[in-house]
Amino acid sequence: MIDHIGIRTADFERAKAFYDKAMAPLGASLLKMVPPEYTDGVKVGGYGRDWPVYWLTEGAPASESKHIAFTANTREEVDAFYKAALEAGGRDNGAPGPRPQYHANYYGAFVFDPDGNNVEAVCHKPA
Repeated sequence: MIDHIGIRTADFERAKAFYDKAMAPLGASLLKMVPPEYTDGVKVGGYGRDWPVYWLTEGAPASESKHIAFTANTREEVDAFYKAALEAGGRDNGAPGPRPQYHANYYGAFVFDPDGNNVEAVCHKPA
């Protein structure tokens, strides 16, 4: 249902370094930087697996943090995302594990990104 989503970041390079590392275990990477002539010089980059679906835009973040969940293909990817995100400067908001309160096969991990957004990797496949 959602084609793409974007957030603003106070420090584009810091957020980029975080997401470069955190997205790698999910098979995602920075796929597109919008040329500055189309953005009045503001840095805008899109992450995804095959095409950009998660966009970072340089600028003052929204006053309220967001919760964004990324699909993982395996539980091991969730674990690797969590480890990589913490190593990249993220803050723990829920270690990898089952979350049966959401769904019988829900396995997720939660980390705050550099701007305080609650980012998650989740796998819905059985163990």
